[in-house]
Amino acid sequence: MSNDDAIRGLRGTVFKGDGSAVIRFLTSSGIPEDSLQLAGDGLLGALDQEVDGAPELARQLIDLLSKRDWSGDEILADQLNVLLGAEPAAMSAREARSLRPLAVDLDELSTVLEGDPVFGGGRVDRETGEVWHQAAVDYAREAGDELTEEDEDYDEDAEDRWLWIHCQGPHDAYRDMKVFASDVADEDLARSLSNALYGQGAFRRFKEALLREPDVRESWYAFSSERQRARARFWLADAGYRVTLSPRPA
Repeated sequence: MSNDDAIRGLRGTVFKGDGSAVIRFLTSSGIPEDSLQLAGDGLLGALDQEVDGAPELARQLIDLLSKRDWSGDEILADQLNVLLGAEPAAMSAREARSLRPLAVDLDELSTVLEGDPVFGGGRVDRETGEVWHQAAVDYAREAGDELTEEDEDYDEDAEDRWLWIHCQGPHDAYRDMKVFASDVADEDLARSLSNALYGQGAFRRFKEALLREPDVRESWYAFSSERQRARARFWLADAGYRVTLSPRPA
C-alpha cells in the first residue's frame, strides 16, 4: 500500500467513527508519519471506546509526536496521555482533563478558521460537533429556519448551543507554503515554489507550480492538511474541547 493510499484509508476509517476499524487499520498498515494528527483523531476515539490495542498504538504515536514537535503536536500528545492515565506535558493536568469530547471534523473546522476573513467565520454545534460555515448560518436565518435577536420568540439560552468561529485568515497557510518550499529537495522546484510566493495570487501560483510534480503535490497536500488539523485542534482545545469519534453531549 502506498503512503497516499494509507492516508486515504486512514481518513475513511476515522470519518466512520469506528474505533475498532481504526485500530485494525493502524495495526496492519502502521501509523503514517506524515498524518500523525489524523491518526491521533482515530486513536482518541478508539481510547474513548476502550478498543483493545488502542493504548499501545497511542504510546507509539506520542513518541512520534514528541520527535516531530510541530505546533499542535504537544496538544494532541497531552490529550492522548490523559486518556492513558499519564500526566500531560504541555497543558496543566487540570486543563487537559477538563476538555470535553466533541465529534468535530477538524478538516471542516480548519476551512472555516483559515478562510476568507471578509466572508469567513461560522460556528460549531456543541451537541453534535457539526461545523457550520457562515454562509450556511445566514441561509438558515434567511429561510426562517432559525430565530435571530430581532425575533420575538428568540431565546438567548439557545445561543449556548453554538461555539462561534472567528476566521483567522490565510496567514498560517501562507507560512506553510514557505516552510514546505524550503524543504523541497529538487532545487529547481524549490526555487519555483519560492518565487511563486511573491505578490498577489501566491496560492494559485504555488499550486500551479506543483502540477508538474504529482508526488510532491501529494506530499504538499498531506503536509498542509497536517498543519491545518494541528491548528484547528489547538483552537478547539483553547475553547475547552477535544476531538472524539463518537458524538457526545457537550
